[in-house]
Formats: sequence, C-alpha cells, structure tokens
Amino acid sequence: MNAPLTVPSEKNTSSVVAQGLRFPPSAPRVLPLLKRHLVNTNVDIRQIIDLVRLDPGISARVLQAANSVLFSRGARCHSVAAAVNRIGFDHIFEIVANAVAEQVLVQPLVSYSIDADEFWRRSIACGLAAESLAELCGEDTNVAYSLGLLHGVGMVAIDQWLQRAMPTLGFFGRGFPKDFSESERVLLGFTSADVGAEVLRGWEFPPEMSEPVRWQHAPLNSAAHRRLNCLLYCARWISARVCADAKVSVAAVDGRLLAPLQLTPDKLACLQLPVQRRLDAVQRSLDDCGPGEAA
Repeated sequence: MNAPLTVPSEKNTSSVVAQGLRFPPSAPRVLPLLKRHLVNTNVDIRQIIDLVRLDPGISARVLQAANSVLFSRGARCHSVAAAVNRIGFDHIFEIVANAVAEQVLVQPLVSYSIDADEFWRRSIACGLAAESLAELCGEDTNVAYSLGLLHGVGMVAIDQWLQRAMPTLGFFGRGFPKDFSESERVLLGFTSADVGAEVLRGWEFPPEMSEPVRWQHAPLNSAAHRRLNCLLYCARWISARVCADAKVSVAAVDGRLLAPLQLTPDKLACLQLPVQRRLDAVQRSLDDCGPGEAA
C-alpha cells in the first residue's frame, strides 16, 4: 500500500491543490459568462459571438462543428459569427462546454491509471446524463450539463499536483459510487470532490455547481442544493453504466437519493440507452470535424 504523503499538513489541503488549476485554459472563464448570456432569452447574439471569439480553442471548435455534417448542409463557414448563427442557441452551449472538456479534461490521469479517452468519455457521459435528468426533473439543463461535465475536475488538479510533488503515488478505485474517494482520503486527507469544488469556486462558478461536486459521493450530507446533489449522483450512476465494461456490476441507486428528484429506479434506468446514443453521436460528430479555421 502507498505510504501517506509527507507534505506538511498546512500545505496538504484541497485548496492548495486546487490552486494548481487557478489559471487553466481560458475556456472555463468564458463558460460561466456564456452560460449567463445563453439563459437570457433577450441576449443579442453578437454578445455570444464576442465571447466565443475570446478563446481560440472555442472558436476553432465552433467552426469545426458548424462545418460538420450535422450543421453544414454543404455550405462552409469561415467566421465565428456565421458559425454561431448557423449552430444556434440550442446547441452552442453544449459545444462550448465540450471545448472546455477537451482543453481541461482530455489528458491522462497517471495517478488514477485512467487514459485520456476514458476520462473524456466519463465526463461527457456524465454531462449528457445530468442534462437528461435536468430536463426530466425541471432543473436548468445548462447548469446540469456543465455540472456533470466538470464533476471530475478535482482529479485533474490532484493528478497535476502529484506529478510535481510525488509522481509515484497512485490511487485505487472501487467503482461507483465511491470511485477513488476512499483511497484519496487515506493518502491525502481529502478527496477529488473537495478539490473539484474548490476549483469551480476559483473559476467563479456559482455554489449550485461547486457544492454538488463537493457532495457527489454523499449527496444527502448537505441540505444545500440537495436536488442538484442527487441529480449529479444519479448522472454519475448513468455514466458508470454507460462507460463500464459489460462484465462490471454497477450498484443500484439508493431510493433515498431518487426521492428528491421524484424518480423511480425504472425511470432512471430508462435514461441509460438515450445517453449512450447521444454519447455515440457526440463521438461521431467529433470524428467528423476537420481542422478548424481561425476566426
């Protein structure tokens, strides 16, 4: 078994680890602004275009999506303005959030023995599951999608920190629902959920996103944002079912966690196949995207 970290306790905190992602690629700073604009039905589309243009990576992704088979209709886009208008409000938020996933989340997590593709699929699947649950339960779908998409960002921060401080340390995962949290707590004294909440706070995401990330393994332990806490837990369950090996058994969700969402086990299970299909469609759309052009 790995020995506990010898880093002094005053330095070995979730906040300190989270600070390693205080200055990530610019997309996470653009995303909250876009979210606030996109939920405003009176927003001028030029404001969306101006925000997208703030980040080269997002600009490239939006252009790629606009020129994909799904949106192009045979006519090519060469500007962000044309691409945003072509894609429309209904799709632009998800595309931007996926750009965040590619820039921030698509990397191997050495300390967790998770490769980049696997982590990306888990993140996207959880985002899609959270969005589907939000639609079913009357929650904000944009908030839910980002919440699911970024629920594992604390693992990124921990892994980057450990590769600098103690690259030989590794964690043991037990699968859903605890994932790596027990091993993290033994070795570090905190979990990636704690770090993830600190990261989102540092990126100026609202408490309704940071706190469900903090309580994703124990959603009933906090009264604040309980519905979103349970929604994220259930989204993680769907993601685990969608992404797990066929031979791996995923524990059922406790009925107490379904009650705040007014869900039954059957209703929750029925979302698995649609999420799987949407995940496959996202993967195909990314495979179809050619090189993006600068705005």
